[in-house]
Amino acid sequence: MTQPPRSSIDDAEVAKFQAMAAEWWDPAGKFRPLHMLNPVRLDYIAAQIAAEFGRDRRSLRPFEGLRLLDIGCGGGLVAEPMARLGAGVTGADAAEGNIAVARIHAAQSGLDIDYRATTAEALLAGGERFDVVLALEIVEHVADPADFIATCARLLRPGGLLVASTLNRTPQSFAAAILGAEWVMRWLPRGTHDWRRFIRPDELAAMLQAAGLGVVDSAGMVFNPLAWGWSLSARDLSVNYLMTAVRGPGMGAAG
Repeated sequence: MTQPPRSSIDDAEVAKFQAMAAEWWDPAGKFRPLHMLNPVRLDYIAAQIAAEFGRDRRSLRPFEGLRLLDIGCGGGLVAEPMARLGAGVTGADAAEGNIAVARIHAAQSGLDIDYRATTAEALLAGGERFDVVLALEIVEHVADPADFIATCARLLRPGGLLVASTLNRTPQSFAAAILGAEWVMRWLPRGTHDWRRFIRPDELAAMLQAAGLGVVDSAGMVFNPLAWGWSLSARDLSVNYLMTAVRGPGMGAAG
C-alpha cells in the first residue's frame, strides 16, 4: 500500500492564516506588514532571479519561460507580480481559504496563475519541478523546518534557485515582530508568531547546505520608523531577512 507523502504542515499554524484569509488584499488589514514589506522583498527576489538566469529586468517580461513555485503563497501578494514579470507561477498553500481568495483576485486581475490547496510534499510526490522556489515567511510556521527546506530543494531543477525569508531569533525580532507588530501596533493578532520558532541565519544556511544547496546571498529587511518604510541591508539581518541558494547540477533526483 502506497503511503501518503509526509507533511511538514502544522495544523494550528494553518488555522491562524485561514482565519485571516479574507483580509489578504486589504493594505490596512491584518496583512498590512506584508503589504509594506512587499516592494522590498520583490525587488530582492527579482534581482536574484535575474542574476542567476541572466535576465534583463528592464524587459517587459524578463522571467518568461521560467517555472516558479510560491509555497505558502497566501493570497498571492508575490505570485501576482511574478506572473506579471512573465514567470509561469504555481501558488501553493495548505489553507484552502487563502487559495480561494488568491484565485478570485488573480481572475479579477486577468492573471493566469496555477493556484493549488496543497503542500510541498504533495507537489514533490507528484513529480513537480521548478526553476525557482519561493518560501517566504513560512519556514518559521512549519512543523519541521529542516525537512521542509529539504523538500523545497528537491522541488528544484538542477541549477534552480530557492529564495527563503524568515525572522531571526534575536531580542530585536521579539521587540519588533511580537511586541511591536502584535502588541503595540496591533497589525497582527496576538499569537501570530512564536519567537521560539524563529530561525537564525546560520541555522537556515545549515539547513540549505544539508539539503544540497549552495547559499549565494543573504540580506536583511530593515524597517525605518522615521521614513515609515523598509529597505534592504547587507549587514543587518537581526529581524527579517532573506537568503538565496542554488541547486547544483550534480544533485540527484532523490536529493
